[in-house]
Amino acid sequence: MARFRRKTCITLIGLILFIFGIMVVLKTLRPEGAGFGSPFGLGLFPELQRAESGDNPPNHQKGIADSKPAVDQLKKGSTKSIMTLEAKLEEFPVPNYNLHVFYYSWYGSPQFDGKYIHWDHPVLPHWDPKVATNFPKGRHSPPDDVGSNFYPGLGAYSSRDPTVIEAHMQQLRTAAIGVLALSWYPPGMKDDNGESTDDLVPAIMDIAHKYQVKVTFHIEPYKGRDDLSMYNNVKYIVDKYGDHPAFYRYKTSNGKHLPLFYVYDSYLTSPEMWTRLLMESGHHSIRNTAYDGIFIGLLVEEKQKNEILTAGFDGLYTYFATNGFSFGSSHRNWKSIKVFCDSNNLMFIPSVGPGYIDTSIRPWNFHNTRNRINGKYYETALSAALEVRTDIVSITSFNEWHEGTQIEKAIPKTAGQTTYQDYLPHKADIYLEITRKWAEKFQKEREKWLV
Repeated sequence: MARFRRKTCITLIGLILFIFGIMVVLKTLRPEGAGFGSPFGLGLFPELQRAESGDNPPNHQKGIADSKPAVDQLKKGSTKSIMTLEAKLEEFPVPNYNLHVFYYSWYGSPQFDGKYIHWDHPVLPHWDPKVATNFPKGRHSPPDDVGSNFYPGLGAYSSRDPTVIEAHMQQLRTAAIGVLALSWYPPGMKDDNGESTDDLVPAIMDIAHKYQVKVTFHIEPYKGRDDLSMYNNVKYIVDKYGDHPAFYRYKTSNGKHLPLFYVYDSYLTSPEMWTRLLMESGHHSIRNTAYDGIFIGLLVEEKQKNEILTAGFDGLYTYFATNGFSFGSSHRNWKSIKVFCDSNNLMFIPSVGPGYIDTSIRPWNFHNTRNRINGKYYETALSAALEVRTDIVSITSFNEWHEGTQIEKAIPKTAGQTTYQDYLPHKADIYLEITRKWAEKFQKEREKWLV
């Protein structure tokens, strides 16, 4: 009996020592200050730990102190993420800040916006009622039926989705594009088929900066656009976004670094009204103020060359990706336009594009379609732009899907009776690769011109 009691005691003592040892080991594995009542590892997430324990305010401060090991762990993770991003950036080609691309942030999806926006674009009727009767009506019904002749590789996405913005910046860097020209309406204003997007600008700029991409503004023809409203809106842009590291500034010949603004449909406002903003003697002149900049007007018709000059603009661009559609968009006219600009101290920024097709929303506009010819159309436009030795080349567009000018990744897709166009036999990134190739050519050519 005594021997049995002795064996029992030894067994109990051994068991107690074993349990104590386990507790010591577990204690060393847990963040300092974490009790055994909460699940293992919860101490790594102080917010969850406090929510579970229901601490009162005094203990809340203690929770912050106790989370130091977790903060250190997060710092290590952040450092690792930075190192990963730096390694990824090294894989991309160097961004060419003389290569700009027009970018649209007006797309929406139910997950981020409560509904589809722009993907459900209405089919626009022909202005002649007799012609209009021969074409379909209604609007598109995403996600399978979108207002485009191509289908996006990211699906019917939201421009508010951070993962989409990040994917876009990666595609821009793949293409060696340095500047994103963001379609912009003033706060509370929007295009006919979208919603206000100015509140999205900070997120775009933050992620752009992460990928060493700069952002400039493509000011749309909002309601009531005149010299005074433009002054106020330029002031708003510079005051709100001018200090952001992603904000694009162009270095002028006299060494100044000024913001650059593309002004879409500038011809809708009279040259006389523009002079009030863009000439030093103007009533609302922006010249020689903290809000001065490089203002680029849109050239469509030939007569607008002189109107842009007399209005006080600093240069002109052509936007449309349809060779032959307008005087400005016709490649054959770019040399004469460049001569005019050089003679009048204006910048000439030709706009190139991979093709054009908008029959998903304008089914009667087939005569303006420009076939991509597996990338040859795009390369012809890029070659024409380099021939005239311009300082900046603009691309129409990164993601104007309605007009089929996008260089963003697209995928083959058939939905019901609709078969979308695609980039086959090439891969989804073919237009990014073509852009990258010509970005390098552009850089090398500019180095020769500047010698």
